[in-house]
Amino acid sequence: MDLEAVVNDAMPRTVGPYSQVVRAGDLLFVAGQPGIDPRSGEVPDGGFEAEARMAFANLARALEAAGSGLERVAKTTVFLVSAEDFAAMNRVYAESFPSSPPVRSTPIVGLPRGLRISVEAIAVR
Repeated sequence: MDLEAVVNDAMPRTVGPYSQVVRAGDLLFVAGQPGIDPRSGEVPDGGFEAEARMAFANLARALEAAGSGLERVAKTTVFLVSAEDFAAMNRVYAESFPSSPPVRSTPIVGLPRGLRISVEAIAVR
């Protein structure tokens, strides 16, 4: 099976040496998408929910660049810095996946650059 990195200028730049999306057959593996505005390179104003909405918008951009969309996601991992943001993340998650939401893991972790959320996914094309 061939692996192909997907590159698109609409996605935020990576903070390390990795691909945003890798296509393996009909599967897409999307690296953790931060809540960073791809144009400004900054976290948007508006607190955690604004950052979370941007993270899910970046996930959608990455999937679209690979020929897929949020409705084709099978699994997500939502990395949170604080368990206190769990309820707010659930609200944004429900907006992003209004029906048949994908399975999810939500570990509490440390993230670089002061980020509070990062969302990775496995989807189909």
